[in-house]
Amino acid sequence: MTILVHSSSTKSNSKLYDLLTKENAVSQEGFVTTSGAAAEMTAVEKIEEQLASLRIAKRSALSEEPAYVLDVDVSNPAQSESSRLVAVSCSNKSIRVYNRETLNFLREYSSQSGVLNGVRFAHTCDSVLFSACSDGTVRCWDIRLATQQATQVFSGYPSNVFISFDVSCNDLIICAGTEKVEKDAFLVFWDARGITNCASATREALGVYSESHNDDITKICFHPVKPNSVASGSTDGLVNVFDINKDNEDDALISTCNSDSSVSFIGWSGKDYKEVYCVTHDEGFCWWDIAQLDTEESITLLHVLDVRDAVCIENDSLNYLVGGLYHEKADKLFLLGGTSTGNIHLLGCGTDGLSLVGSLCGGHSATVRSFCWNPADESLVTGGEDAQLLLWKPGAVERSLTKKTSLKIASSVQKRVRVHNSSLKSRKK
Repeated sequence: MTILVHSSSTKSNSKLYDLLTKENAVSQEGFVTTSGAAAEMTAVEKIEEQLASLRIAKRSALSEEPAYVLDVDVSNPAQSESSRLVAVSCSNKSIRVYNRETLNFLREYSSQSGVLNGVRFAHTCDSVLFSACSDGTVRCWDIRLATQQATQVFSGYPSNVFISFDVSCNDLIICAGTEKVEKDAFLVFWDARGITNCASATREALGVYSESHNDDITKICFHPVKPNSVASGSTDGLVNVFDINKDNEDDALISTCNSDSSVSFIGWSGKDYKEVYCVTHDEGFCWWDIAQLDTEESITLLHVLDVRDAVCIENDSLNYLVGGLYHEKADKLFLLGGTSTGNIHLLGCGTDGLSLVGSLCGGHSATVRSFCWNPADESLVTGGEDAQLLLWKPGAVERSLTKKTSLKIASSVQKRVRVHNSSLKSRKK
């Protein structure tokens, strides 16, 4: 072993347990939903109509050094009068920040020592931004400060290469997923409290999970309202759900679902967010109901081996999937995919299959890599390989005269597809 983690993981994981036991004060209350089948159908139809009516409202100007837009996140304003911000990670190892309403460029962080693998705003402070890097660090930036220096650096263990990460809904815990090194892939955890109090400080990890995946951990996704719940996806085909309030990894693993392929995207859905879903690198889709773990019912809601063959799009095609979004008001899960020429297709998910909701055309001129949905105003931000950042709103009219331009550069990210034939398994503590 080149990473001396296993010998100390039990002790370090107890730190994580102690921290969560003391700090967990989040309400477990569910959401109020529309009652009555007819009313629910009306809500769904209304939302689908809004999604289908999305049009370009704003388009960012091309920078002097165009680069693929790989990941997008939108801030949650701490005060109602605050302006929302958009942060993107780019293929040239830079982070760019924009005004969400105008898509005007605000600032850039370019002193990255490795490949960026995601950006996330803090949930409780709209000026704090996190990024994960292949150099084995997660960095915290305060965009109010006129500096290129990160305010905090969360360091991993030797040989860690982070390719995914997320921040808990109460900003207490950061979790990052690593590439496989020798025989191991790790989930690494940090205490994120006091992130703006100490400039340029370095923090060591609280602990790791090292036994639940045996290949690259491609996605991490904390539960939207339960800070102790986190899901992870991997090229080993597994989607794991953990309760990190438990004092060891074995007890923390609540369920393991097998997608039978390499996982590219995961998310939470359903009332009280008791469902998890994933998209795979070979354009498959899996959807599970974790609430059924204690019953005799199957937890699988839908499994589509290849979405490209399952959805018919008139006068167009579906080349790839980007990810999914759950619309809480309509209690409806949607997938977002597209074409290599930049068209975007929105798909509705039901236990009986997938259906086309609408297509967004005339925006991007190349593959769309990332998106962020804002339920407050039903808007969508998308970024792609044409180096463009677009804001879509229902019924919007684009006033910019900027002409879209296709960016022709070699891809810096090669998707790997690994198909696994293991059967689905689930486990309850």
